[in-house]
Amino acid sequence: MLRTIIAGLKARTARLVLSSVAIALGVAFVTGTLVLGDAMNEQMRDEFAKSARGVDVSVVLDGSAGDGDTREVNGITPEVLAKVRQAQGVAGADARGIIPVPLITTTGKARPAYASPLASTEKLREFDLASGRYPSGADEVAVDVRTAETAKLTIGGPVKLLGKDDQTREYTLVGTYKQGVGEISMSGSDHLVLTPDAFQALDPERLPYQVVAVAADGFTQQQVADNVSKALGGKGFRVQTGEQATAETLKSISSQAAEFTTFLLAFAVIALVVAAMVIYNTFTILIAQRTRELALMRCVGASRKQVFRGVLAEAVVMGFVASVLGLLGGLGVSALLQKVIGSFGPEPADVVVRLPLTVTTVLAAFGVGVLVTVLSAVLPARKATRVPPVAALRSQPDSGEEVSRTGKLRVLFAVVLAVVGAGAIVVGMRAESEEPAMFISGAGTMVLLAAVLVLGPLLVGPVNRVLGAIPRAIFGVPAKLASANAGRNPKRTAATTAALMIGVTIVAMVTVVANSAKETANAQVDQRLPADYTVTSSVWDRPLPRELASSLAAVPEVAKVAPTSRVVVERAYFTAVSPDALGDLFRPKVESGSLGDLKDGTVALKADYAKEVGASVGSTTVVKTEKGASETLRVVAILSGQRLGDGVLTLGTASRLNPEYDGYESIMVKLKPGVSGGRAAVEKVTDTSPLAVIDSAAETKAQLNKQLDQVLAFVWALIGLAVVIALFGIANTLTLSVLERTRESALLRALGLTRGQLRLMLVVESVLMAVMGAAIGLVLGVGFGWVLTTALSSEAVELAFIVPVGQIGAMLAAAVVAAVVAAAMPARRAARTSVVAGMAEA
Repeated sequence: MLRTIIAGLKARTARLVLSSVAIALGVAFVTGTLVLGDAMNEQMRDEFAKSARGVDVSVVLDGSAGDGDTREVNGITPEVLAKVRQAQGVAGADARGIIPVPLITTTGKARPAYASPLASTEKLREFDLASGRYPSGADEVAVDVRTAETAKLTIGGPVKLLGKDDQTREYTLVGTYKQGVGEISMSGSDHLVLTPDAFQALDPERLPYQVVAVAADGFTQQQVADNVSKALGGKGFRVQTGEQATAETLKSISSQAAEFTTFLLAFAVIALVVAAMVIYNTFTILIAQRTRELALMRCVGASRKQVFRGVLAEAVVMGFVASVLGLLGGLGVSALLQKVIGSFGPEPADVVVRLPLTVTTVLAAFGVGVLVTVLSAVLPARKATRVPPVAALRSQPDSGEEVSRTGKLRVLFAVVLAVVGAGAIVVGMRAESEEPAMFISGAGTMVLLAAVLVLGPLLVGPVNRVLGAIPRAIFGVPAKLASANAGRNPKRTAATTAALMIGVTIVAMVTVVANSAKETANAQVDQRLPADYTVTSSVWDRPLPRELASSLAAVPEVAKVAPTSRVVVERAYFTAVSPDALGDLFRPKVESGSLGDLKDGTVALKADYAKEVGASVGSTTVVKTEKGASETLRVVAILSGQRLGDGVLTLGTASRLNPEYDGYESIMVKLKPGVSGGRAAVEKVTDTSPLAVIDSAAETKAQLNKQLDQVLAFVWALIGLAVVIALFGIANTLTLSVLERTRESALLRALGLTRGQLRLMLVVESVLMAVMGAAIGLVLGVGFGWVLTTALSSEAVELAFIVPVGQIGAMLAAAVVAAVVAAAMPARRAARTSVVAGMAEA
């Protein structure tokens, strides 16, 4: 039996190649995802080592110590640093802190940046010097490599920072460095280091957040940590050894990397499901073609178990080979994903590709590859053993008979799935919050997709007749034969098109949702930014100067100026506007009441916040800021929409609640009708302020669209792998079908069909199968997209349902082209087979 299995594998090597490629692609995606996750963890661990190296003891404020402690102290005081340095066993200690300080670029505009103090103890420096040296004087600075590149700074040149008093401070750049992983490096913000004295001079009131220390020779980390804890009195501070602090941070980093890996694995599962369908279809066809061979084996003494084990042995071998190929391909997938992820963001990073290959990844590759292949072959193998030897010696009928025989069971199962899926969709669409709505509705759409897959063999006939009408009218006899071939074995055709249908469904669904979100975002921008230009601050915590609004209002080309401010209160955030801007430059959707009644001492609340505090039009609500100021305000309107915060106040009310906020968050500018050169006139005024940045609705929409297009392209690339696997399935099915129909093709040639007509017949058959899967997938994808956009809509934001006809048409055209390519090799083989040799086939 073993020799028979080996001989069979040798004889059918070519037939199994395409199936092996399909499963190898699925394994490659899984392997690449796991390698990517390990690479991210490894990179983060290595980079974090920069901030953790040399640290034997870490001291931070203990947030769980009680409100009293955290209110009295909001950072590490000089006295605490002195106590740590004096503790027994401490060889050196330094404070670590961060101060936001805008960096003024060569264009004269400020951009967000963060400054840190340079540790006096060399072992505690968390940076790697790249060029030059570290600062040693109060007028010197060093910046990280990325900041030097993006801000176009050179060693020896000036570096200008915008101080807390909005006065420019100038330093000399003496060096560049590479920093490790942290909140600043992960955010992509600019970073620089100063001497401790120069750092403290930027903001004398801001205290460091941590003290790190090095142990003296002869002391362990735990001994020094205990001594430091005693020196501090043990209250209000959390003292950890360097190993404990490192383990805690790495745990957080690993969980973040695991979330992204899980996201990618979801797409890998889709690819594997599609690959499993290709494998299942391949074995079904192979066993149908080997019916007489298997029957003969049964006649000469092979038992059902031996036949079953023989087929599974072939699956194991194929799965093993595919796993080897997938493991190697996974390394390439991981490298590609690392490059793609590194290219995201406004300034693409220089990615160092890492390819860690762990035992877990190798076992997963072989486990997944072999297991999926074997499970996909189980049903065809069992079916082969159930055919009696005498019956199997007869010709294998098409599956149309079986479909009609099992139609009632299929319909019943499909109805159950459809009811469950529809119920989940209804529940999801009624959910109040967005996250449950998305997950429940999404799960319902997948169940409905399963129902369509179950009904696949019953749908093949009607769909094939509709889609085949055009080619039959254009190409005549070859197209009629192709249509008949595509419909005569419904189970096989349904299994072949199902894989493509799954991929196209998900691609179409994501495309519809993304384009709907894009259109909604554009509409929101148009609603939120009715002004021609909006001037905002380039640094979020620095308001625009009040005199800037007056200067803009004095510009001849400007018709109206409307500044806005903000007020942070307990558990809420309010936007402040001038009353004369309401309904013109500021026009949120009013649910009840009237914005015309908004005066000093009143407030318009957002609908969900009003519900939370139990307020309504005519009632009053108490607004209390975090610094203790409070005022009772009368509610004059209930609003909905985005960018409102939790309510809207007048600028006068905001000034009373937050008198320390001296400036504006933004300034809306409306030009006079028909003026030209308006932007230049506005820029002339804003150029006087390093904080002022001009934005327009068109620029905001372009930025939003670019971000959404990047995400959509990434998802297309991930799902595209499943589509590629499905197209391999079509090519594989067609190839095996050509081998199965060798004698039939020869007979058609003998009856007068030319080589060109035979090739055309196979191409049309391939196109029909591809269009069948793509068309059903597009219909389902658009429908599921409507479900998700409706489920994600709320009172605040109602997603517009947009069907991107151009993109959908491109997908359908791509399916046709791919089908033609998939049919090229099988058509060439069929056309080259001689009539005499084909007629001699058994």
